[in-house]
Amino acid sequence: MSDAFTDDSVRDRIEAAAFRRLMAHLRARTDVQNVDLMGVGGFCRNCLGDWLHEAAAEAGVSLEHSAARSHVYGMHQSDWKTQHQTEATPKQLARMAGSLERNKLAGL
Repeated sequence: MSDAFTDDSVRDRIEAAAFRRLMAHLRARTDVQNVDLMGVGGFCRNCLGDWLHEAAAEAGVSLEHSAARSHVYGMHQSDWKTQHQTEATPKQLARMAGSLERNKLAGL
């Protein structure tokens, strides 16, 4: 493992910067639907918001669930849906279902 990851505070700064870049990337790529992210990667924008909410709770920090998701989306989730979400196709839904099953098998 790289020396950059042996110091917890350095690792935390590096991971936080990478996470912020991921969120900026997802905000810019509104053409990528959550159902596609779920189908291929087993996570989506909602998952990231949920993980933020859970991490805040574990740290003893009050962060409402909707606020965590809004932070990921860069706007309220309902606004993002109105502006960018398209109807999922049967193929997308089937791929997502398979991916969710793989998540379960992996213990995620």
